[in-house]
Amino acid sequence: MCLQVDAFRERITSEAEDLVANFFPKKLLELDHFLKFSFPLQVKMWVQLLIPRIEDGNNFGVSIQEETVAELRTVEGEAASYLDQISRYYITRAKLVSKIAKYPHVEDYRRTVTEIDEKEYISLKIIVSELRNQYVTLHDMILKNIEKIKRPRSSNTDALY
Repeated sequence: MCLQVDAFRERITSEAEDLVANFFPKKLLELDHFLKFSFPLQVKMWVQLLIPRIEDGNNFGVSIQEETVAELRTVEGEAASYLDQISRYYITRAKLVSKIAKYPHVEDYRRTVTEIDEKEYISLKIIVSELRNQYVTLHDMILKNIEKIKRPRSSNTDALY
């Protein structure tokens, strides 16, 4: 029984190490190649790559990095929801336009399309304002903490001598 458990552990260890050493880098390069055709590198990845390995003590800078990544993640999620909102607008508008084509004599459908367009215009202005505010907040947060983001653990050895 112990031999089977040991063999299982060795197999899992070998598979995990192979995934980390070979599969992950291969996938990373494939995905990076794909992304080069759609979006530039995100700041989130840069900050995440600067996070040092987990150690005891002196983690204040690391917590700043993690807070920055969390804020970037929040902004990313909100941007995705904005895109979703825009696609929902087009779906709703298309349904209304198809009803106008089917019932051209119903004036309320025509009025509803105008109203939904006006509502979307206002909504888009709010979205642009929110995006601007998020960029300002991220910019401010990163600039105020750039040293801790770049070097989360200060070397206190100079202060000892």
